[in-house]
Amino acid sequence: MEASKTIAHEVGGIQNDALRFGLNGVKSDIVGSHPLEVAYGTILKNKEDMKRQILANTYGSAFPLKMDLDKQVLSKFRRPPGAIPSSFLGLEAATGEMEDFGFEYYLNDPRESETFVPVDMHHGMEVRLDLSKGPACKSFM
Repeated sequence: MEASKTIAHEVGGIQNDALRFGLNGVKSDIVGSHPLEVAYGTILKNKEDMKRQILANTYGSAFPLKMDLDKQVLSKFRRPPGAIPSSFLGLEAATGEMEDFGFEYYLNDPRESETFVPVDMHHGMEVRLDLSKGPACKSFM
């Protein structure tokens, strides 16, 4: 038998690549989310469950399932990583999030801050296609 002449290679390298992704912080691993943030998340989940139940009672049990399929289809549409982020306008219209007034409307958009590092388009596509590991952008760490 002849020995294999290939070297096992993991595409994308090591997950903890400090030169590519910066140094890892310990605080984010130890500290959980704020209790108010957890309460807000449960309120949103309860509100969504109640809305689904009302729609099922009003229009039948197939209507919330159709809405879930629409959400899945609309959430998969994305632009390639780069200068223009995906807006998910169809998803916002289907879920009713267009009426929400988020902090980015009266405060600054996080992508416009001085510390934001733009996305490397090639690395972002490698992460999206599971060819590389790590976050698509250093700013998301």
